[in-house]
Amino acid sequence: MSQTTVHPPQKPIRAAIKLTASKSECNRALIIDALTGFKSTLTNISEARDCQTMQRLLASDDRMADVIDAGTTMRFLTAYFAITGQHKTMTGTPRMCERPIGLLVDALRHLGAKIEYENNENYPPMRLEGFHYSGKNSLSIRGDVSSQYISALLMIAPLLPEGLTLTLTGEVGSRPYIEMTLEQMGYFGIKYQADWTAKTIKVPPQKYQPKPYAIESDWSGASYWYSIVALAEDAEVELLGLKENSLQGYSAIVNIMANLGVKSTFTKRGVLLQKTTAETSLSWDFTDCPDLAQTVAVCCAMKDIKLTLTGVESLKIKETDRIYALQQELKKLGAELTEVEANHRYEVSRTDKLSSNKVPSIHTYDDHRMALAFAPAGMVCPVIIEEPGVVVKSYPNFWEHLGSATEVS
Repeated sequence: MSQTTVHPPQKPIRAAIKLTASKSECNRALIIDALTGFKSTLTNISEARDCQTMQRLLASDDRMADVIDAGTTMRFLTAYFAITGQHKTMTGTPRMCERPIGLLVDALRHLGAKIEYENNENYPPMRLEGFHYSGKNSLSIRGDVSSQYISALLMIAPLLPEGLTLTLTGEVGSRPYIEMTLEQMGYFGIKYQADWTAKTIKVPPQKYQPKPYAIESDWSGASYWYSIVALAEDAEVELLGLKENSLQGYSAIVNIMANLGVKSTFTKRGVLLQKTTAETSLSWDFTDCPDLAQTVAVCCAMKDIKLTLTGVESLKIKETDRIYALQQELKKLGAELTEVEANHRYEVSRTDKLSSNKVPSIHTYDDHRMALAFAPAGMVCPVIIEEPGVVVKSYPNFWEHLGSATEVS
């Protein structure tokens, strides 16, 4: 087993970090570029493995499309390969094949895709065997499971002979990511009508217009630096390439961390993070940004700030069951994640003082966000991160960046 130890800094942290490009923006841009016939010019393409996998599979003629552990890539490519009539077998890691995709497959079948599961109903692997338009130009889909299903359908909607009217049922989770998809579609010339009161989005039939597109730096990568500044005794970090009016839902970290002792000042180059006074408790609804929950939970645990979380239902079907993983690993830091209301409301609180005798070793569950969320705890006490290479999925140069700012061994 490989491991990395993060040590509390011996001197003030002063750093300027050029973050990797946004995985969310990049994956959408890659699909839209493919739908233009690969005629757009994309710059600042993310080095994250998910995006590199997307690029590789879009360029491949192989019948087998192995997305490894990339959930976004699985969902977006399933819709793309379906609408373009390609014959593919979609598969991935064992964990990827435990993550449901039935809602998306049912929607694509409704529109005319021929898709068959190879093993278990509603789960990869599955065979895509062409597309014959069903004549149906509307469908309903749950809004509370994964916004990526919705984004996948929206991006292919302009190619349908009659377009698509999508009705979202129930609560709509991660709405900023649906809006990001629509904004990027709009940039490439697509007209649409979104009525959030009626929960309907109408996309007429039309063509994408190829254009140059520069991908923004990643706000989810920024969230770990916010946690580092919040937890370090003395830190000031400038994150380069971020925009104040971002399309990314993860930019919510600015408002979240304002409560945890981090002030954000936007500069010509990005955003400057500086320490300020923290609150003693925080309640936050993570419906629109569930992947920030791990980082915020660890930060609050280490700062002894009582945290109440809602909107984290989707965490159980991510790369791992992140609720369970957090519960197990927070115990090693003298804290706990407690389910207060079944599958809805949770609380993070300290239970014990940190032990000075044993360095906690954090299991990462083959989940990049477990490694990235727990690494900042090393600003307070030495922390061992097991299998640190998992960060390649979203932030491949994280350890290099962290090592330039503090001690990592």
